[in-house]
Amino acid sequence: MASNIYLNGSTNGDISKSVVKEKESNQFKLIGKNEIHDFIIDCMTSVGTSEKHSKALADLLYTADYRGHFSHGINRLFNYVEDVSSGACNKDGEPIILNETQSIAWIDGNNLLGPVVGLYCMSLAIEKALNTGIGYVTCKNSNHFGIAGFYSLLASNRGLIGIVCSNTSPCNVPTRGKDIVIGSNPLSVNAPGLFGDYFSLDMATSVVAFGKVEMNQMMGLDIPKGWGVDSKGEPTCKHDKILKGGAMLPLGGEEITGGYKGYGLAMMAEIMSGIVSGSDYGPHVKKWTDKSRPANLGHSFLVINPNMFAPNFEDRMSDLMDNLRNSNSLEEQHRVIVPGDLARSHMKEADKQMGVKYHTNQISSLNSLADKIGVNKIKCAL
Repeated sequence: MASNIYLNGSTNGDISKSVVKEKESNQFKLIGKNEIHDFIIDCMTSVGTSEKHSKALADLLYTADYRGHFSHGINRLFNYVEDVSSGACNKDGEPIILNETQSIAWIDGNNLLGPVVGLYCMSLAIEKALNTGIGYVTCKNSNHFGIAGFYSLLASNRGLIGIVCSNTSPCNVPTRGKDIVIGSNPLSVNAPGLFGDYFSLDMATSVVAFGKVEMNQMMGLDIPKGWGVDSKGEPTCKHDKILKGGAMLPLGGEEITGGYKGYGLAMMAEIMSGIVSGSDYGPHVKKWTDKSRPANLGHSFLVINPNMFAPNFEDRMSDLMDNLRNSNSLEEQHRVIVPGDLARSHMKEADKQMGVKYHTNQISSLNSLADKIGVNKIKCAL
């Protein structure tokens, strides 16, 4: 099942179905959508977050898990609760427009929850693209905004191309370097095809998202070689050595295998998100665990209306995707896919089982959080 493939940090089908089924039956429990959503809202409102902002966060976190991005779903709830309860993030308010034209806007996120800021900015960029053909909105003074694909998907749902990126707390070493000076800076691109089909790229510019190391730690699994290095810069398969003083590698890994390309993409996201917006950037962004001051992250939202250019964009997008899907695969049981197909498969399975399956260790952690902040524990359907 796709969920467990994602959870183990692999998207190439290298886990046998029998192993997946065994893990499902012993270590994973089903939780319904409404239960997840309500639990997140209860947790956030219990620490003073407004109902509106709590709902925005719940929509984002559930969507991440629903699409199979468990590293950025309810796994991140602990951090959002800490951000608000510590005062590092504002509990209520609205983003502020600092400068605006027909096609661009510069926003102050007012130190609000990242999903609140992200939704505001993306909605504004979509409106401008529908009116002028292009909308570019960048913001400063925001916080962790979850999966970048949540926002670019909003654009493709309107027949538009969405390109989203953000900077993050430093967790990567640059190519040829050993200091942790840049984030895993995510990048997402969504483009619509015919009949609800779409291209959906949602990726970290590190080998994998930092949260996938945390997920493997939670499940007691080692990580594949090539994800990251220890505090001395040596490759490691031990999650603790990355989480305690180590770092992620840029997409591509070492220089000889193309790591400089991932490093370049991380810098691109940093320029578009941090430098352009006037937020903190690179090594100036606070550490993820530092709750003593605002994060002041920057995000970038670019929306393009393809209907302003060559006609029949969606027809040609679908033709491209179908040609790729129908090309010859190396193994018959693992056909060629395009970005977004695994997420659709995961959503289809979640709809079928009427919920999302979570590792029992994660459920235990969530219930410990519930006890700590005084809300009802999460209930499993199975």
